[in-house]
Amino acid sequence: MINWNDIEKQLIEFLKNQLSKTGLSKVTVGLSGGLDSAVVAVLCKKAFKENIKCVLMPSQFSSKSSVEDAKKLCETFSIDYEIVDITPMINAYIDKMDNDKLRIGNYSARVRMSVLYDISSRDSSIVVGTSNKSELLLGYGTIFGDIACAINPIGEIYKSDEFEFAKYLNVIDEIINKKPSADLWENQTDEEELGYTYKQMDDALKLLVDEKKTKEEIVSLGHDDKLVDMLKYRIKANEFKGKLPIIANIKWS
Repeated sequence: MINWNDIEKQLIEFLKNQLSKTGLSKVTVGLSGGLDSAVVAVLCKKAFKENIKCVLMPSQFSSKSSVEDAKKLCETFSIDYEIVDITPMINAYIDKMDNDKLRIGNYSARVRMSVLYDISSRDSSIVVGTSNKSELLLGYGTIFGDIACAINPIGEIYKSDEFEFAKYLNVIDEIINKKPSADLWENQTDEEELGYTYKQMDDALKLLVDEKKTKEEIVSLGHDDKLVDMLKYRIKANEFKGKLPIIANIKWS
């Protein structure tokens, strides 16, 4: 049983300490209407009171509920927010992307992060990340897009555990009960795209990553061997997303 009260205290302290090191006093959070950004927004509200700004960035591909749920969360917790419609920014380049959903999704994520960093510059704030541990391990995010941030309070929390944390934080039911989605195109859901539920993936990831068990050991415990192969491949293939750019080491003569 996870002690969410203790986790909450640790993360609020983390947020306060990290912001104090920058010499700034405000934070900016991109709020999608999904679970991850809702949890981060509530944590930041608890940590920084009025010094948080949430930014809602719908596009033509966003579901109607994403904006409605994000607004309701902000109103419930008295969080200041603004809405920036990125549709014109997407339309300015979309004819170059050949209706490729992945390219459009990645571009949308990078446009949103550009907006967030511009607003953080305007407000003299820092951008707080919203990627959970499951997403970071699997590379299920866009490099220089939704993965980008100054600090991240939930990067060590698995997605399947985060639902419990959200309930503890009193995140609104509309967000807790919806299917996880990056909302990058119509009717897109994370679990359909990945092929497994977060519970299935996280149970195996905990054994693979946290307990360092072999594929054979994990399969012997009842997990699907194709699932384990997929997890191992994604972790290896997307490892680069969590690293700074590699700079050539020059030996000067």
